[in-house]
Amino acid sequence: MFTGIVKQFGKITALEPCDAGIRLTLCTQGAGVAVARGDSVCVSGVCLTALQEAPGQAGATLVFDVVAQTLERTTLGGLVAGDRVNLEPALTAREPLGGHFVQGHVDGVGEVCHVQTASGNWRVRVAIPNGADTADLRAAMVPRGSVTLDGVSLTLADVGDDWIEVALIPETLERTTLGAAKQGTRLNLEADVLAKAVVRCVERMDVGHTHAKKATSQVTSALLMTAGWGADSS
Repeated sequence: MFTGIVKQFGKITALEPCDAGIRLTLCTQGAGVAVARGDSVCVSGVCLTALQEAPGQAGATLVFDVVAQTLERTTLGGLVAGDRVNLEPALTAREPLGGHFVQGHVDGVGEVCHVQTASGNWRVRVAIPNGADTADLRAAMVPRGSVTLDGVSLTLADVGDDWIEVALIPETLERTTLGAAKQGTRLNLEADVLAKAVVRCVERMDVGHTHAKKATSQVTSALLMTAGWGADSS
């Protein structure tokens, strides 16, 4: 479990084929938190398992195996040596929950369709993928709700039929890879796990249909807001 508060950058140094899929090696940039073998680390929104111990200092080496499904369903499959990623170690009971509950289980990959760089109002709009396997992701996007973009916990500033928009403060622009996002940049998306749970519960509610399957298409962000989940944008 993570919070979406990025602790440091990592720079990809190698991607090599292995029995599991790809062995991903990176070098940490900036002081972070020590990692033990077997620890979970959020790499640009994807929960991976560390294969070796690493000290919490700049220049430490982190190594992960990434399976084929993860490469296909996230942006990790498009990484090359030299790319930067956001890093966050797993949450401990001693730490404040500064963002929201993040699992590191990517729901889909979105593409940046617009970046507004006005001073004091930097916004990034991301197109939400459309498909049967991302229906819950789209339904869970409600204004002022939470979303994770490349491992960064953010509040939804605006929501459209097929896009979401977030406002970024200078701290986020400086300390995460979102500061380099531009039109066409692909980002890992994870909806708030609590919102996803609500979506699943609503899908299974008896709303007068003979079969629960018929109710699935009725679950929308508007319905969730009507039920009291999130707030309207007025």
